Amino acid sequence: MGLLSIIRKIKKKEKEMRILMVGLDNSGKTTIVLKMNGEDTSVISPTLGFNIKTIIYQKYTLNIWDVGGQKTIRSYWRNYFEQTDGLVWVVDSSDLRRLDDCKMELDNLLKEERLAGSSLLILANKQDIQGALTPEEIGKVLNLESMDKSRHWKIVGCSAYTGEGLLEGFDWLVQDIASRIYMLD
Repeated sequence: MGLLSIIRKIKKKEKEMRILMVGLDNSGKTTIVLKMNGEDTSVISPTLGFNIKTIIYQKYTLNIWDVGGQKTIRSYWRNYFEQTDGLVWVVDSSDLRRLDDCKMELDNLLKEERLAGSSLLILANKQDIQGALTPEEIGKVLNLESMDKSRHWKIVGCSAYTGEGLLEGFDWLVQDIASRIYMLD
């Protein structure tokens, strides 16, 4: 019995999914995690390092690794790639000046071999801010259409502040991961 099938059996029993949430600093990662967990989002400070939140979602246990996005921390992202089932890339849709940075960092992530099999959810956050780019516009800037065809991905507009779009995004992510890991369900 191979290691992968042992891991699948363990995960099947526990119905666990490991979600890595990354993006540039101030994109809304921590706010999204807190909002999904029904926690207070009124006072949030930058994440220095990482936070882990365990959320029961549908019939699954999501272990969400919320990793800081400051430039000085990004080189450490690779320490969190192991056994990632789903990748959530959060984009500040209203921060037009840093979209090139955002694209470059996402491109670098997608080259990582340890993330090759993970589902990718792109959350085009801050849709509630006037002047924010639409998910379609963000998709063009990030050049998502040219992505490797074997990668499962979806882009969803959302607002961490209002919660709009978060359930749609996480529903897709959880179902996509479940269809790969828990094939017999």
